[in-house]
Amino acid sequence: MKSLLSAVMLGSALLVSVVALADERPDHYKGKPSDTLQQAVANFSEYNQKLKTVLAGELTPLAMVEIHELTYTIEVALEKIHAETGKLKDVLEEVHVASEHMDTATAKARGDAYIKAAQTLVK
Repeated sequence: MKSLLSAVMLGSALLVSVVALADERPDHYKGKPSDTLQQAVANFSEYNQKLKTVLAGELTPLAMVEIHELTYTIEVALEKIHAETGKLKDVLEEVHVASEHMDTATAKARGDAYIKAAQTLVK
C-alpha cells in the first residue's frame, strides 16, 4: 500500500512538473539571424511572405510546424528592427536639435546617417 501511495505521489509530482514546463517557451529553434537592419528588413519581408503563403492554405499539422518555425525568424527580425529604429529615433533627434541651433555640420553628418538608415526601411 505504501509503495502504491509513493508511486501515485511521484507520478503526481512528475505530472505537475511537466504541466509547469509546458507553459514555458523553450528556444528550440533559433530562426535566421538578423545582424544588421538591412538583413532584418530582408528577413522580415521574406518570412512574412512565406507566412502569408502558408496561412493561405490548409492549416495542417505540418503547416502549423512551418508557421512555428517561420515565426522565430520574424521575431528575430522584429527585435533587430525595434532596436535599430530606437537608435534611428535618437539620430533624428540630433538632426532636429542641430537644426534648432543652426549647426550645419551636425545636421549634415547626422542627417546623412539618418537618411542612410531610414532608406533601409523604405524602398
